[in-house]
Amino acid sequence: MQLVTEDNITALAEQRWATAKDPRTALLMTALVRHLHDFAREVRLTEAEWMAAIQWLTATGQISDEKREEFILASDVLGLSMLVVQMNHQFAPEATPATVLGPFHIDGSPELGFGGDMSDDVTGTPLYLTGTVRSLDGSPVPGAVLDVWQADADGAYEAQLDVDEARLRAKYRAEPDGSYCVRTITPKGYSIPMDGPVGALIEQTAISHFRPAHVHFLLTADGFEPLITHLFEEGAEYLDSDVVFGTKQELVVRFVPREPGVTPDGGLSEVPWVLAEYDFVLQPCAPH
Repeated sequence: MQLVTEDNITALAEQRWATAKDPRTALLMTALVRHLHDFAREVRLTEAEWMAAIQWLTATGQISDEKREEFILASDVLGLSMLVVQMNHQFAPEATPATVLGPFHIDGSPELGFGGDMSDDVTGTPLYLTGTVRSLDGSPVPGAVLDVWQADADGAYEAQLDVDEARLRAKYRAEPDGSYCVRTITPKGYSIPMDGPVGALIEQTAISHFRPAHVHFLLTADGFEPLITHLFEEGAEYLDSDVVFGTKQELVVRFVPREPGVTPDGGLSEVPWVLAEYDFVLQPCAPH
């Protein structure tokens, strides 16, 4: 019988998890055991602290559902989400950089045509986002799908609201020349949800719990790497203190106020509106 001590428990646990049938699982679990044990030793973790952590994880699971991913939010504010993005999406310098998905994406958004209004009757200043989707060599990517979503003027996403219809989200397709046009409302900076375990933890710090004004994009096209990214408003508050570390200079865009008149989709706006122009550059898939 092997007696367990503080000195040998890590090696024993690693040996057990190394028996995983899948080599990758064995690698992940043995490394996880090693780093968890190192953390506990470094901070001399107390039993009360261990129990508090267990209760926090339990509460994080309990508040999560099909509309709220509190564990993703936890990963975001710890910087883990952006680290994983950086490691797994090392695009060419010319490509549009990736950033975090966030906890509020919903599958199955309705498809709209060029310039279709995804804001419907949601209050806000009309915003037109327009530009092209192209490859690294400058050639257009016709038919690229732009899955777009954002928060409303109160900082709330559809996933946080008791609504039955799609709200401030839609899918668009790039035209044969790669051009796209999204109509929505100007976004505003907002606080992440502070009514859960993540918020309770942040309240114990001096960390800002706000995100700068942005619109989310998920771009997909045959032959290209999927691109999860945002467009941020130039000059917005919290660009330098984004709570989820998602801001990148390449994604900051001028939001230009325009007077009533012709809009990028060929329509006519009777009220002042805002124009933001951005060309997405996709990374071709690596050859197998």
